[in-house]
Formats: sequence, C-alpha cells, structure tokens
Amino acid sequence: MRCVGYRGDRGTISACLALAVTRVSVIGAGSWGTAVAALAAHNAGTTLWARRPELAEAVDERHENPVYLAGVRLPESLRATAHLGDAVRAADVVVMGVPSHGFRAVLNEARSEIRSDAVLISLSKGVEQGTLLRMTEVIGEVLGEGGTRSDPARIGVLTGPNLAKEVAAGQPAASVVAIPDAAIAEIVQHVFMTPTFRVYTNPDVVGCEIAGALKNVVAIGVGMAHGLGYGDNAKAALITRGLAELARLGVALGGDPLTFAGLAGMGDLIATCSSPQSRNRSVGVALGEGRTLDEIVAEMNMVAEGVKSTAAVLELATRCGVEMPVAEFVGRVLYDGANPADHVAALMGRAAKSELQGMRDQ
Repeated sequence: MRCVGYRGDRGTISACLALAVTRVSVIGAGSWGTAVAALAAHNAGTTLWARRPELAEAVDERHENPVYLAGVRLPESLRATAHLGDAVRAADVVVMGVPSHGFRAVLNEARSEIRSDAVLISLSKGVEQGTLLRMTEVIGEVLGEGGTRSDPARIGVLTGPNLAKEVAAGQPAASVVAIPDAAIAEIVQHVFMTPTFRVYTNPDVVGCEIAGALKNVVAIGVGMAHGLGYGDNAKAALITRGLAELARLGVALGGDPLTFAGLAGMGDLIATCSSPQSRNRSVGVALGEGRTLDEIVAEMNMVAEGVKSTAAVLELATRCGVEMPVAEFVGRVLYDGANPADHVAALMGRAAKSELQGMRDQ
C-alpha cells in the first residue's frame, strides 16, 4: 500500500489517496457486508467473499444478493468469490463483515493470505464470548500469532447509524471510521465515501466498538417495550438510560466520552432502537409480544448480534464494576426466561438516583 502513514500538506495527501488503495476485500456477504462492498466498489477494485458459492455467483454474475439484499442492484464492478484466499490475497484493505461469534474462525482461515501491510477494518458490532474481546482486539490477537502483523495503527472499525438496505439503496447516511493513525484513517475514509455515504474519522476505537456492541442490547430492550404496548415516553426513557449505560461502560474501558454523543453512540442507538429494519429491535418486539427466543431465532436468516453479545457485555460490566440495569433486564429475559412485563416493573421500581450517577466520577 503506497502513501499509508504519509504526513504532509493536506493537498498532497488528498492527491495521494487515489494511489493508496487499489484493492479492497469484504469478508462476509450478509446485508451490511454487501452494502459496504458496494460502497467500496465506487472507489477501488472490490471483492466480496461469500461462504456459499451460489451466493457469490449471484453477486458476480447477476449483480444482486438475492438472500440478504434482494432487489438491490449492485455495482457491476463488484466481484464476488467463495474462495477466501483469492478474496484477501491482493487486498490493501480487508473488511471483516462476519458476526462476532464466527469472526475469529474466519479470520484464522484467512490469516496466512492477508498481506502484512494490509489495513483491517471490522464491521461487527459485538463482543467475543468467553474472551470478552472487542473485534479489533481479536484481529490483533489472531494476526499477531507467530508474527508481527498486529500493528494497532492498521486496525479499526466502521460503525454508525447504517441500516444496510437504506445505504445500499443510495439514501443519505453517515458513518465513522475509527482507527488510531490519522493518515491511515483519512485514506480508509475515502475508500467508503460516496455522494450518498458520508464518513467521518475518529481515533477512539474503544469507544466506537463498545457503542456498537451495547446499542444492540439496548435495542432489544426498547423492542420489548414496543411489543408490550408502551408508548414513546417509555421508549425514549429506555434509549436515554441505555445511552448512559453505554457511556459508563465505554469510558470505564478507556473510551472518549464525546464518542457516545456522536454517530457511533447516539446516532447508531437511535437508528437501531427506532427502525423496524433493526434485527435486534425486532427480536425485542417479538419477546414483548410473548414469543419465545427459540421461535424468534429459528425464523431469522441473519444474526441479531445482541442476542449473543448481551452475556459478554454483562460480564464486561461486572469486570469493570459498572451498573447496567437496562442490559441486566435484557439479559434476564434472553437467558433466564423472565417475563418482560415483570422486569419493566422491577426496572421502574429501582431506588431513586442522580441522572449523572457513575458518569462524573469516571
């Protein structure tokens, strides 16, 4: 990759951007991975990896993802393959669009083919169960095994209020690329920027990742409130108190408080908690209506990250000594079979507190 790490006047850097990235690989052909691949294809040669050969063929030949983005026309320049090594071998930027529970396994499979100077970007909004690692930490751990390819300056995350179908359809949207090195961040920013998709940079990888993981948990809780028939006041209260929990844990782990007021924090939280397109919100709505989690998951063809990551988030909170009553409420319903209505009453009956408790003292 040429020009990465270059620091000079902004005009020179901008002129260099077109030379910096020539090949992008997106690993994972779900709705968001496909949408991101379509964005990158406007700016660089892009290959999308799909596990199923028939899906890769549909994207490559018919320029459509009929399983996850049916009816959306993809750029003809976007290529697809079911061969992981072929997808990543020449890539300047490797984008991991794999859910958190399968992230490590796929990255391990691709590891030997990823270039030592490639930039790695995660799209996953979850925490690895067991290890409690964020996905950029998983990247660093996997690529660092037996080598020195885990430079944190080249590992980041793309996150924000980005519902895949709207982005793929060309509706206006904004996102954040969080990566520590400012020069690399600017290059990656331009990989995904299009006339309808605006990308900002942020050096706070920790805050952006924690925000992405926790907003899914909160969205399940807000969905439950909707399924129970509660109105906008209740849902607004849950969103706002969920944001407080998100910020408390994020700051405790080293995140910048300002991140949680931005696109990765409040922005993503609003979109995920409010949109019927949100898988996590939909799970919550169904739970609030009285359906079982097994029934709900059996009918989904895509993963709702919050279902799996809530447990890991709660473990992180316990490790950090951070109080998270909304997340605990979601966890009891998901894992203990608790009745959502009963736990709303318990949540409302908690002792009176200051709104800023646990925030100013961190």
